[in-house]
Amino acid sequence: MPQFRLTQISDTHLARRFKPLIDNFHRVSEHIHATRPDLVVNTGDVSFDGPAGRDDAEFAKGLHDALPVACRYLPGNHDIGDNPTAIGAPPTQPPTDETRGAFISVLGEDRWHFDAAGWCFIGLNSLIMNTGLDSEAEQFDWLAGVLDKAVGMPVALFLHKPLFLNLPDDAERAETAIRFVPQPARRRLIEMLGKVDWRLVGSGHVHQRRDYTFEHVRHVWAPSAGFVISDARQEVIGIKETGLVEYQFQPDSFEVRHVRAKGQVDVDLDMLLDKEPA
Repeated sequence: MPQFRLTQISDTHLARRFKPLIDNFHRVSEHIHATRPDLVVNTGDVSFDGPAGRDDAEFAKGLHDALPVACRYLPGNHDIGDNPTAIGAPPTQPPTDETRGAFISVLGEDRWHFDAAGWCFIGLNSLIMNTGLDSEAEQFDWLAGVLDKAVGMPVALFLHKPLFLNLPDDAERAETAIRFVPQPARRRLIEMLGKVDWRLVGSGHVHQRRDYTFEHVRHVWAPSAGFVISDARQEVIGIKETGLVEYQFQPDSFEVRHVRAKGQVDVDLDMLLDKEPA
């Protein structure tokens, strides 16, 4: 029976100036060298500050290139900017054609799909949703074509932002709206996926580990591989720890394993920023 092993890492936030985050990535790298999955997917915030320039993304790409298996990437808000929401303040750095283009030039396509072990795997750029950029409409058109070909196959979706907290129509709050795929793009995406055998969505962004099932779809939030956020900055809605997620797919089934690499440390964001060079 064919099997496909995928390791998801997220929110690595890599930059030359943050040694604790580099050290955590090295621990993750050692774990991947030992386990040798078929593919590594980084679900966003690959770099610490992608919109400021290419250096953080290029540095992050170099570290990923040293892994013993192929990698695919998806953009996070720290890579290309944050998408606007129906409520809450406008983002200080929204995604642009330029920031998206810079991500693609360094890390590769910001959306992708492939088939393995009888599954259809889809990666989406969740940060261009609700932006009105041409690439948003292009991505939805592309997704419709992919889903047409996925009929009869189980589907696994990966993206940076979780779709929602508990329910698809959760009321948005100004202080937390940026955590999830914004409306109305969220509703459109869920309606499109409802036409296929959608079974899994893997995301990151929140820096908390969470795993729940809603209407036969398992929602797995990968923790940050790099750092945790204090309770003073962010409410507890999952498990605040650094780590990664391992998946094993077989035709018509999959398993999830929540993992913490040996030696990985819960770097605190406040302490990290306090030590940042002036």
